[in-house]
Amino acid sequence: MKKNFVVAIDSFKGSLSSMEAGHIVEKAIEDTFDNASVKVFPLADGGEGTVDALADGLGGSIVLTEVTGPLGEKVQSRYGWLPELKLAIIEMADAAGLPMVPKEKRNPMNTTTYGLGELMLQAAEHGAREFIIGIGGSATNDAGLGMLTALGVRFTNAEGAPVGIYGRDLTDVASIDVSGLADCIKESRIHVACDVTNPLCGENGCSVVYGPQKGATPEIVRSMDSAIHHFALLGESMLGFTGAETPGAGAAGGLGYAYAAYLGAELKPGISLVLDALDIESSLKEADVLITGEGRMDRQTAMGKGPAGVAQLAKKLSGALTIAFCGCASDDAEMVNDSGIDAYFPILHHAGTAEEAMEPDVARSNLYRTAVQVFRLMKSQ
Repeated sequence: MKKNFVVAIDSFKGSLSSMEAGHIVEKAIEDTFDNASVKVFPLADGGEGTVDALADGLGGSIVLTEVTGPLGEKVQSRYGWLPELKLAIIEMADAAGLPMVPKEKRNPMNTTTYGLGELMLQAAEHGAREFIIGIGGSATNDAGLGMLTALGVRFTNAEGAPVGIYGRDLTDVASIDVSGLADCIKESRIHVACDVTNPLCGENGCSVVYGPQKGATPEIVRSMDSAIHHFALLGESMLGFTGAETPGAGAAGGLGYAYAAYLGAELKPGISLVLDALDIESSLKEADVLITGEGRMDRQTAMGKGPAGVAQLAKKLSGALTIAFCGCASDDAEMVNDSGIDAYFPILHHAGTAEEAMEPDVARSNLYRTAVQVFRLMKSQ
């Protein structure tokens, strides 16, 4: 009897890309089963690796460019480009990510999302009218001030002069003019991968919860929370923008608020956004077996990361048997069994260092060999 396999594996970071891992498993299936249908999809959850996974899996390309970094310096950046869909895929961390700021310089008063706006504008001028944007891993807490400025929104102080683009400049904003927002952005649909539910301000807001990770002292946290609250009230009084209490408004230092309020973006869990973009549902409806996985499987996997997200969708649509492969597994990895993954299998074959196990050739061999053994058992049933 012919089995229908769907393969959707997240990247094994530092070893295998999403599609490379998928094709290794595809070969293992074809080498084991005489009569099997295999469809391979990329997998990501809106965070690191989303640009590569979607561009690779959907037949797009990577566009390299230069933008303003989080400290105001010029940095190399990129976006995924799928011309047939007029779709740009962006990770904000490529323009304003925390790893781009040396630890001794981390202070969200001094960082900006301006480069993210530049990245969007470049993609839009290239023809993009649909955006998927992952906003995890930010170094910023400017409520989108920098990004919006780059896109043409004008923020001025009490004297009518333009304010700066950094977190510290929020407190100076006295007037907002959105008439200069770039037409190509107005014409675009923007989908934001947002996996947190924090409001913009207050004890659960971006400054209090995430500011310390970005170098904010308690004094800075209080100052920025007050400035962002002022910024939101000004947007409401002048433009009628609401949404400071919307779940996700506080994501990425207030970027969730900026995207939703100023650009009409949809905030959606990253895995749901990616699965929608892949149009994987029709294949999962026909699937007998789903193969998924990632580099490290742990309790976070069960909390909405890529493998659990696609597993839950498969169970809902077809009840497919779901197997996961992983580079390693933590002591709490069994939690994934309650999230749609029927069984997971670490692929290590030899004791050794993590560096040795992550060598691409080693990872390829281990994944293939483990998959073949699992499929041999399936075939025997």
